[in-house]
Order: sequence, then structure tokens, then C-alpha cells
Amino acid sequence: MGSRAWRAFRRNRLALGGGILVLVLSLSSLLAPWITPHDPLRGRLPDRLRSPSIVSASGKPYLLGTDNLGRDILSRILHGGRVSISLGLLVVGVSIVVGVVLGLVSAYAGGWVDTTVQRLVDVLLAFPYLVLAIALMGLFGPGFLNLVVALAFKEWVTACRIVRSEALALKNAAFVEASRAAGAGLFRILFRHLLPNVIPGAVVVATLRVGWVILMEASLSFLGLGIQPPQPSWGVIIADGRDYLFRAWWISTFPGIAILLFVLGVNLLGEGLRDALDPRLASERLSE
Repeated sequence: MGSRAWRAFRRNRLALGGGILVLVLSLSSLLAPWITPHDPLRGRLPDRLRSPSIVSASGKPYLLGTDNLGRDILSRILHGGRVSISLGLLVVGVSIVVGVVLGLVSAYAGGWVDTTVQRLVDVLLAFPYLVLAIALMGLFGPGFLNLVVALAFKEWVTACRIVRSEALALKNAAFVEASRAAGAGLFRILFRHLLPNVIPGAVVVATLRVGWVILMEASLSFLGLGIQPPQPSWGVIIADGRDYLFRAWWISTFPGIAILLFVLGVNLLGEGLRDALDPRLASERLSE
């Protein structure tokens, strides 16, 4: 991010707040092995279904309570964030790269290349996301890498369509025509001239989709097709509390709040990055 873009981003308080929220949750999850008060996998039956408190039989606090096996919810949420956030970033990272490349090539090449890519996009969009993910997880079996493949299988289409629409509007622009007349090759036109102009849209898509992927992981884990116990993830912890919603509301409520805060943070961050990186706002930033 250039200095002007950074100044524009800094002036957006909502975006800064979202970035701080994402940073705090990410760092807390990253440092979970060193800051959590309990082992997230080890339960204590005497402390089973303890409500949030600052005392426990073991002498350490259960600030967010315990689950049906006496495991500390706070420790499980922080360790589960490592899984959920890394999964979201990995799936979206792979999908954005694939979607941006295919979107640029599809828009610039046109003809049968564009038709083939867009018909593939249409076929994937015809299947509901969750239904397709359930089918793929049933085929591959549960596991982290299988979950990445199942979610990335369709995730790239959103970035592809958005990038294609923006690239179509730019492929015949004067600066592209001038580059083409000067003898620039396909690679230079796509990645030197078109790519910088579609990055803001891709950044917004990436940030918004991270939250969506985490919600999908939570849904699949709730159904028993995602991350498998005893490995914690936000979705797994919510699933652990589904039989105790009235007896022990905290088991599912606090990981749900963690998902809510993270999704809110990435949405605010994405909007701020879009405004800061959008080349159409460059003249306005220069005049300030």
C-alpha cells in the first residue's frame, strides 16, 4: 500500500477499527499455546458445564465457562481460531489467485476461452455452495486439507466474475491500446496494466469471502463433516454445545460471538481497503 493509500486508509476509522479487531483475534489465536490458561483438549469432569467464572477446582479461572467434558471454552476458542482463521485465509488465498488469473485471461482473450471459462462458472454457480461442499466432503472424507479443497472448488468463481467484468471495461482503454501498439505481450498487458486496476475489487472480495468461508467451515463442522474432534475450531465448539443450549448457553454462544466479531472486522477492513486502493479515487487523494 502506497503512502497516499495508507493515509486514506488511516482516515477511515471504521476500517481501522475493523483491522484492529481482526489483528487482535488473529494474534490471540496465533499466540494461543502461550496465553491460554488451560489445555484445550484436556477435560476435568469435576468442572463439567461450569458457568463463566474466575474460580475453578484446578485453581485456574474459567472466564468463559467449560463444556460437557470440563474443557475450558476460552482456551478452545483461541486454539480453534488458529484452525478457522488459517482455513479461511488459505481457501480465499488460493481461490483469489485462481479467480483473478482466469478472470483476466477470460476477459482479454474472449472467444472460446471466455465462453469455456464462463460456462464452467455457470455450472458451479448452479449448485448451492453448502450442498456442493457437503457432497465433496462426503466424497473426500473429513479433514483439514479435504475441507480446503471442497471449499476452494467453488470459491474462485466469485473473484473470477468480478475481475472479468472489470477487465472487460478496461481491455479497450487507451492505455491498454497504447501498450498493445507498442508491442507489449500478453503477460505484460494482463499483469502490468490490467491487474493493478482490478486489485481493489479482488481485495474486497477476498476480505468478504474470508468471513463466508469461516461460516461455511462452521456449518460443515456443525454437521460433522468439517474439522473433526477433538481438534477445536469455532464450528466444532458450536456443535459441541448444541445439546446444551439451555443448560450451558456459553458453549455455543462465545464461539458464535468470535465468528461474528471476526466477520465484522474483515468486512470493515475490506471496505476501507477498497476505498484506499481504488485507482479512481487517486485524483481525489492527490488533491487533498
